[in-house]
Amino acid sequence: MGRSKKKVKFTSIFSKSPEINWLSAARLFLFASRDVWFVVGLPVFLSQLGWSFYSVGAFLALWVIGYGFIQAAVPEILRTFGRGDTVDGSAARTWAFILLFVPIGIAAALRLGMSPGLTLIVGLAVFAVVFAINSAVHSYLVLAYTDEDSVALNVGFYYMANACGRLLGTLLSGVVFELAGFQGCLWGSAALVSAAAVLSLGLPRGHAVSLATADAGGSE
Repeated sequence: MGRSKKKVKFTSIFSKSPEINWLSAARLFLFASRDVWFVVGLPVFLSQLGWSFYSVGAFLALWVIGYGFIQAAVPEILRTFGRGDTVDGSAARTWAFILLFVPIGIAAALRLGMSPGLTLIVGLAVFAVVFAINSAVHSYLVLAYTDEDSVALNVGFYYMANACGRLLGTLLSGVVFELAGFQGCLWGSAALVSAAAVLSLGLPRGHAVSLATADAGGSE
């Protein structure tokens, strides 16, 4: 009772849609690129700057709240930047490559001796905007690339990739911080964003989805 008579092959967990597979792979590295410096590196580095336990917690909580408001405003942000009322694979590629410059910029500023506190506050504000756009664009595209018969399978596979990316980023965050410090975490983030950007090259330009009807509320 309750046991499948057939063993499920590992390859069967992948979507039959190439677009969903490319998008999910990009999603995995996108979220790993955030957590590789957010989970361990960022809070520990802030504490090393003299921030108290409560200051670090409050700051990160406010960042998450602000990030949520930004993500809700993504459709208007995309319209402001001239993408019209639809997004397709080219939007994912563009914003992934834009995101690449954020961790590189933060690492470079710290390397040049700029104020660490100010650098992180400004850098995190920019990162929140660009990362929210990347995340929301992915969630719009998963709707564009799936059909009515495979919604549950494709969206489930997509969010499994999301969870795997967060797990990978969490594991790497501690390891990289121990080996290379906070700046190493930032360069690790840049490398993972690069992987997401390259994987986004496999996304087609077609299959556009309307910003007016798609819902990216679950994109984290």
